[in-house]
Formats: sequence, C-alpha cells, structure tokens
Amino acid sequence: YIYVGQTENVIIRFHQHNQGSEKTTKFYKPFILLFSMECKNRAEARQWEKFYKTGEGKRRLKMIKYT
Repeated sequence: YIYVGQTENVIIRFHQHNQGSEKTTKFYKPFILLFSMECKNRAEARQWEKFYKTGEGKRRLKMIKYT
C-alpha cells in the first residue's frame, strides 16, 4: 500500500499514521517514508498529490520503493 498525502509537517503526520491515529490508514501500518517534497504553496502541493495518486505517479513511487 502506498499512501500519498499532503501536510504542513511531514514528521508529525508520519507518526500519526504509524500510531494508528488515522482510521483510513491504520490497517496498513507500519509505514515507511519513501519520498517527500516541499512545495511553494498548497495549490502546488495539491497538484503533486493528485499526480502521485495517478497510475503514472504510483508507478514512479514503486520505482523508488523497489530500487
């Protein structure tokens, strides 16, 4: 399972997911952080989030995971 999301604090959000605090992801823990990026603003972050949720985006993340 590859989770894609956006946040202002990746460390806190990562820990929330691994602690099972989020009901939508608690059944998939533990998580590993494959990739993070800093964006200029929320609109840019949302564009990248939408891309990484597509088939091509997931394929690129799987390449990171398995290399």
